[in-house]
Amino acid sequence: MEEDRTVVLTGWLLCATMADADLAAALLEEHTRLSRAEPGCLSFEVVRSMSDPMRFAVREAFVDRAAFIAHQERVKTSDWGRQTAHIERDYRIERGE
Repeated sequence: MEEDRTVVLTGWLLCATMADADLAAALLEEHTRLSRAEPGCLSFEVVRSMSDPMRFAVREAFVDRAAFIAHQERVKTSDWGRQTAHIERDYRIERGE
């Protein structure tokens, strides 16, 4: 069933300024902790690029669509969501087996 398949998001957070990149980095520890604690989170990683400090590689995996949607809804009202909403995202979402 489509709803029961794993959801994996990969891509980049693309900051326009170093101030935005530093803001994202400052908020990342708490955002990661909260995301990993969510029911249905299989993995959650956001890593600042060594070659371009204004880019962050993102990889998230959730057990199913419901867990992924719940994560997205929580993020909208979180400190991370509010303070980084203006930062460009380039994501791809795939469904697992």
